[in-house]
Amino acid sequence: MGGAVSAGEDNDELIDNLKEAHYIRSDLVERAFRAIDRADYYLEEYRDNAYKDLAWRHGNIHLSAPCIYSEVMEALDLQPGLSFLNLGSGTGYLSTMVGLILGPFGVNHGVELHADVIEYAYQKLDLFIKTSDSFDKFEFCDPVFVAGNCLEIPPDSRQYDRVYCGAGVQREHENYMRNLLKVGGILVLPLEEKLTKITRTGQNSWEAKKIIAVSFAPLVQPRQDTNGKARNVPLPMFEVRSLQDLARLAIRHTLRASTGAPEGRSKSRVSFPGARAMHRYGPRFKRRRLHRRRVETFILRDSAIPSLTELRVHGPPRESEDGGEEEGEEEEEEEGRGRAGAGAGGRSGGGGGGGGVRGSSRRAKGARGGEEEQEEEEDHGARDEEEEDEEEKGKGEPQNEPPVNILRERILGLPLPEPLKMYLLYYREK
Repeated sequence: MGGAVSAGEDNDELIDNLKEAHYIRSDLVERAFRAIDRADYYLEEYRDNAYKDLAWRHGNIHLSAPCIYSEVMEALDLQPGLSFLNLGSGTGYLSTMVGLILGPFGVNHGVELHADVIEYAYQKLDLFIKTSDSFDKFEFCDPVFVAGNCLEIPPDSRQYDRVYCGAGVQREHENYMRNLLKVGGILVLPLEEKLTKITRTGQNSWEAKKIIAVSFAPLVQPRQDTNGKARNVPLPMFEVRSLQDLARLAIRHTLRASTGAPEGRSKSRVSFPGARAMHRYGPRFKRRRLHRRRVETFILRDSAIPSLTELRVHGPPRESEDGGEEEGEEEEEEEGRGRAGAGAGGRSGGGGGGGGVRGSSRRAKGARGGEEEQEEEEDHGARDEEEEDEEEKGKGEPQNEPPVNILRERILGLPLPEPLKMYLLYYREK
């Protein structure tokens, strides 16, 4: 079963394809899928097939198609603190994703028929906890698995908020599955070749909704023991966390929340005091402010640049230590002397011509100087724009630097003994 979406080059591309095909529709489910690489649950020699929308089986190990898991996760409507039972838990891939949503105060149980598959699931769970950075981005509900046939659960066993069955169920076992639900709970199962969502609306009332057509291997029928009695599969106990474990959870939660990226929220949201201001004065806002400041500088300089008409009449302004008013007075005096010299030259017919030539040469030099200043300003503005474009391109290019695990760095920076730091890190490798 599967093949509904295109294969991806990696886990993120597979999730993108599932989103585009509307199999993944909620942010909560998307974050859980992105946090766990599907290929980690494949045997090494089969990893190349991990990002295809196809089911995979090797011996007793089995994974459903990604599109099926997407529909299951969406239909379960998971929330933190709920109890979840996975019938036919297999590799633990689905149970681990569910644990990212349930959080530390949820319940995450699984029943698997084959003991070797449970051993495989615990190996993958240990690998995820010890090596994946996603473990530090969420508050996790560890799955607990038991071996046995899910049809041999005693009828007086505890009930759950959410139940999923990963094998085909016939009508004769439908009521058995329904009774595993609390009132208000949701059961998702392949019922007669249809993935079906059943909601328990009351003590004796249910609502059923068909989701998609599927093809699952049927449930294995229970076997009787030598005495002719059916076997019972005890479900895992509801364990209460120790005070030491609760303290670790509280410390990690506090450190994680203070980084501004708490679990279960998107990166764009602001969730701690001062974060909005930090976002406002981040790199993008700084670039905008810098751009506006440059524009204002050009406006001020433009107002200080004389026009060509002024340059032809008055010549370029000269600097003075005493200020602009003195410069203006000196220019007026020079103009008066020039006009007087020109008049005298006209009357005498000789020397005034030389004064007129010197005045025109000064005006020509002034005009050239003003044009050069304008060209310099334009060149400066063009260089600023080019630098800004290069900066934008540089920021758009992907960087090869490895991501920093902020929670890990903060724990390692605490003034605590090394054994306590390792306990807070769940003895995780870097």
